[in-house]
Amino acid sequence: MGYGSAEKLGGDRHVCKPEQDRGRAISRRRRVRARSVIAVMACISLVGCQSEDRRTLTLGIPTTVQDSGLLDALLPEFEAAYPDYRVRFIAAGSGELLALGRRGDVDVLLSHAPGAEVEFMESGHGAYRRLVMQNDFVIAGPPSDPAGVGGMLDAPEALARIAGAEASFLSRGDESGTHRKEMELRSALGPAASGPGYREMGEGMGSVLRAASELGAYTLCDRATFRNLEETLDLEILVEGDPRLLNIYHVIVTAGSQEPQGSRAFAEWLQSAEGRRVIDDYGRERFGEPLFRPTS
Repeated sequence: MGYGSAEKLGGDRHVCKPEQDRGRAISRRRRVRARSVIAVMACISLVGCQSEDRRTLTLGIPTTVQDSGLLDALLPEFEAAYPDYRVRFIAAGSGELLALGRRGDVDVLLSHAPGAEVEFMESGHGAYRRLVMQNDFVIAGPPSDPAGVGGMLDAPEALARIAGAEASFLSRGDESGTHRKEMELRSALGPAASGPGYREMGEGMGSVLRAASELGAYTLCDRATFRNLEETLDLEILVEGDPRLLNIYHVIVTAGSQEPQGSRAFAEWLQSAEGRRVIDDYGRERFGEPLFRPTS
C-alpha cells in the first residue's frame, strides 16, 4: 500500500510509501495488512500539513489506477474544478480499500472488485456507488512463452496450460480486484488451478509486473498498467480478448465519509463531461489509444 497527496510540496508531487515488514515469519497477506495500518497512520499524520483554508478529501484508489498513471491525470483536474479540496490518496488493492472504507478511513474510493462492492453496499458501508470506467485484463509473460499460450482466447484454459507446463506464474495474492479476477477465472479449473510454479506476491500491480519481468514469469494484469510500464518490462501480452477479462471500476462514497459533500462532488465529477474527457483522453497522446473508457 502507498499513500500520497495531490498537493505539491517543495515543487514536486509528494508521494511516499510506508515501511514494510519483511520478516520471513510473517506471511505475505499479513504483511499487506500490516502495511495498511502503517499507511493509514501515516496518512493521518499529514493532516497537520494541509492548508488551513482547504478541506482534505481522503481517496482510496487501486494500485492499477496509480501504476497506470491515470491518477496523475485525474487529481490536478479535479482540484482545479474544486479548489476548496485537497486530495490525499491511499493506493492499495480493492479488497484492502473496501476494508478501509468499512473502518471509515477513506471518504471515497475507486474499486474494481464488483462482487465485493455489492457486499460492501448491502452491508450499509457505502452511501453511493456508480460505474465510471472500464478496460480489460490480459495475461502477460516472457517473449519465449514456455507454456505456449500466446494467441489463446480462453483465459482459464491459458491459466491451466501455464500450470500444466509447470511455468512460473506470479499472482497478486492480495485480495485486490486483479487477484479476485484471477481466482474467478481459476474457479472452474479444479486441481489444475495453480501448478508448482505458482507464487503469491502480496504486492501491487506495478511491483508484480516488474518481478515477473525479472523472473521470466507469467501474470494476470490490467492492460493500462502494462502499457504504462511496457518499455521497462521484458514481457509481452500473450492472452487477450476473452470477454471474461473485462475490468470495470466503480466509485463509492463511504457511509462513514468525513467529507460527504466533497466525496459526492468527486464521484459526480468523474461522471461529468469533464471527468469523462480526462478518462477518455488518458493514453491517447502517448499510446495512440485510451487506456480507460468512461462508462457513466
